[in-house]
Amino acid sequence: MASYVFYSVVFSTFIISTVLYFTRYHWLPFIPTSRFPSIPYLYHRLPTTFSGDIEAGFSSSAFDLSTNIDSGDTRAGLDERGKREIQKIMKARKVGFDEGRRLYMEQRFRDNDIGADGRPRDPKFVSFS
Repeated sequence: MASYVFYSVVFSTFIISTVLYFTRYHWLPFIPTSRFPSIPYLYHRLPTTFSGDIEAGFSSSAFDLSTNIDSGDTRAGLDERGKREIQKIMKARKVGFDEGRRLYMEQRFRDNDIGADGRPRDPKFVSFS
């Protein structure tokens, strides 16, 4: 009898989990976002078009995406990994898009061993200018 109940619970949980997984795009937007800044979002879908990027705040006067929309650019929008990192910086440090983009680029330069002036920090680097 106990095994019958156990297998019924496991099978029901499996079916419900599968249905929720395949329908997550329908019900996930209705889950309220966290009101606590220390708790990360459960799931946040990034926009995939230039107009979506503008609506999400990934545009400014120094980095204007409206010309891409006006010219009928059919590309998918900005780099998804970069948008995710910039969004994390913007939320964590409470800065705007331009400052978040600057901090992201400085971090990428540091990670790739490039100085603030744009030159590689490699001691074997030779420049002919």
